[in-house]
Amino acid sequence: MTCNLEVAYTQYMNREIDVIFKALGDSTRRLILDELSERNEQTLYELTVRLITKHNLSITRQAIAKHLSVLEEAGLAKSEKKGKYRVVIFNNEPLKNLLKKWVKEE
Repeated sequence: MTCNLEVAYTQYMNREIDVIFKALGDSTRRLILDELSERNEQTLYELTVRLITKHNLSITRQAIAKHLSVLEEAGLAKSEKKGKYRVVIFNNEPLKNLLKKWVKEE
């Protein structure tokens, strides 16, 4: 029984890792994370303006919202209601946990 639980856990963890890498596999999503790491808690409108003006992206808020849903599925972003606005927040914990497996401190 223990072996089956270990296999199931390993498969679950591999799926989680795959979801993270899928999210990071798109350059627009990486730019979104760059912007959120530079200035966290942005509204969808603010994020759209920053991506268009700083990176010359030709992108709509709807397209960014779709990218954000992929990032949220991977646990890399979340949205919260702040007052009358909904803000997007970068969560770097999944990346830290992923790197712990490969990068050991000496």
